[in-house]
Amino acid sequence: MNFPNLVVGRILFSLPFLIFGLFHFTGADSMAGMVPGWLPGGVLWVYLTGIGLVAAPIAVLTGKKAALACQLLAVMLIAFVLTVHVPGFMAGGEGALLSLISILKDTSMAGGALLMAHLSK
Repeated sequence: MNFPNLVVGRILFSLPFLIFGLFHFTGADSMAGMVPGWLPGGVLWVYLTGIGLVAAPIAVLTGKKAALACQLLAVMLIAFVLTVHVPGFMAGGEGALLSLISILKDTSMAGGALLMAHLSK
């Protein structure tokens, strides 16, 4: 693979996760309502996932433990799909379309994270 393409690809892959992670810190209170009710801790989970969303792109950009970080990121994204987005979609109503979009987005991003993990080995 062409080296400049790999560098640009790592940056383009990492940037959205970094921004999403920062959103978890600036908007934690509004995001706490998305944490499944059966999971205690509310806003704590928003901060913890924010840490993961910031740590993964740092690992990718520095090349330190990037494969592991991307594998863990993929697991977290699939957990979001199964615990937040699928129940939202199944509930129907006005939010069902947004939940479906989130299912597709997070599933795609998990696939990208697994590909990035493979490239980082």
